[in-house]
Amino acid sequence: MITLNEICLAYGEKVIFNEISETIGQRDRIGLVGVNGSGKSTLFKVLLNELELNAGEIERPSFVTIGYLPQDGIESKGKTLYAEAESAFADVLTLQSQIDSATDRMYELEPDCPEYYEIIESIGAWEQQLENHEPEKMKSRIQRVLVGLGFSQKDMERDTGEFSGGWQMRIALAKLLLKTPSLLLLDEPTNHLDIVSQNWLEKYLVNYTGSLIVISHDKAFLNTVTNKTFELKFGNMHVYSGNYTFYEKASAERLATQRKHSDNQKKEIARQKEFINRFRSNQKKASMVQSRIKQLDKVEIIEIEREERKIFFRFPEPPPSSQKVIELIDMHKAYGEIKVFRGLTLRIDKGDRIAVVGVNGAGKSTLARLLAGTDKIDAGKREVGVNTVIGYFAQQQTEELNPNKSVLEEVEASAQDNPNAQPRAALGALLFSGNDQHKSISVLSGGERNRVALAKMLMRPANCIILDEPTNHLDIRSKEVLQDAIKLFPGTVILVSHDRDFLDPVVNKVLEVRPDGSRMLTCNVSEYIARIEAEAGL
Repeated sequence: MITLNEICLAYGEKVIFNEISETIGQRDRIGLVGVNGSGKSTLFKVLLNELELNAGEIERPSFVTIGYLPQDGIESKGKTLYAEAESAFADVLTLQSQIDSATDRMYELEPDCPEYYEIIESIGAWEQQLENHEPEKMKSRIQRVLVGLGFSQKDMERDTGEFSGGWQMRIALAKLLLKTPSLLLLDEPTNHLDIVSQNWLEKYLVNYTGSLIVISHDKAFLNTVTNKTFELKFGNMHVYSGNYTFYEKASAERLATQRKHSDNQKKEIARQKEFINRFRSNQKKASMVQSRIKQLDKVEIIEIEREERKIFFRFPEPPPSSQKVIELIDMHKAYGEIKVFRGLTLRIDKGDRIAVVGVNGAGKSTLARLLAGTDKIDAGKREVGVNTVIGYFAQQQTEELNPNKSVLEEVEASAQDNPNAQPRAALGALLFSGNDQHKSISVLSGGERNRVALAKMLMRPANCIILDEPTNHLDIRSKEVLQDAIKLFPGTVILVSHDRDFLDPVVNKVLEVRPDGSRMLTCNVSEYIARIEAEAGL
């Protein structure tokens, strides 16, 4: 469907793509992985013709359409939610011309050509879309997608301008799904979704009729929706015929094989050099010596692939804790006329490891702030255990960093009351070494800002840590390191996150927050999802 032919792109000395060649086929489900800065979003821009390559080309038939969801920055207003979603069908009338163009191309191909059958499948999908354009079918599709992404029936007639940034991205995603392009490019599509909506999206994408390429740091999401993995690493692309878990295993095996071949080559070179040195002065074996010297000169040394740096992260040893950590008793909280909590009673005990889940807008981040004490309750009580020391990572923590300070200055400011803190060592462990520690906060990427905020948490030991979406902007490897740190932390943990793979190994309870109440369940998040599906009769 789309072919990359030896594409090259570099910014100065930094090579982004080094003669990459690959094909994106019909119905491919591709997870695009790599550390931050490896070129994932850049590849999307190249596919969208928004960047010019230094060399190479991208072949794409005229009938292939591409839909793109960026991480953020999309906003709509002036139409009702339903009307905005309905506008996704404006391009349906062009489907007939796409069918005609694809049919002409099909007649140019031999029946045994793979592209021939891809075109037949595309034509079938477009004809189905034309059929779905019937008013009743269109209405039911719009309703199904919007409700699946978390909108309620009463939202349908609201002006889209009333929705916040996260909901704006859901509107954009809904329109993309309804348009059904040949290729979907999704950049962190789950960032603005709650666990329930993410679960719905996974099921929808599994049955999607076109192809998709997903950039995501959510391993469970990638495992569910992808069947192929493109890894970008130091300018090269490695392709694996499986999901993320398959890629992890196959990648490790490939590197192990590479090391083995390198070791064997070194041993063979050493053996040949020993022979050469041993018989260099022996006239009878002069021809053999010269032959082996020539062979060594022709040997291509196997270079072992460089490993990317990983962050190292450990929470400070917590001070002793009392059995009761935090308790809310008949707590009420409202913002103007919006009543978030009405009489919530909740007790957090020593050793609890709780995932806070629920639909967006239910009050998860509000609850985190109330538990941390950064927001005041309107009525009721908040009691903190005698020895409770709270460490809090806010969802907007990175936005609260002082842009006028350097990385080191920002972290040192958090360590003023702790003589045992080691700001430079903490930053070094989080990949800020040397001159990186003197960078201005204002020039940092989202992932770098997150690491600075995590470094600030290391400056003050706590026995109860409250983390609100701590994995935003972290790549998969960095999330795994943070996950390991939480596993090793012996204190109490409260996590607001929608990342099932991140949460499952570190929590023993799930606190479901709903507009009509809340409940605490003793399970992990996957078990929670299975439970709510069973309750809904799915």
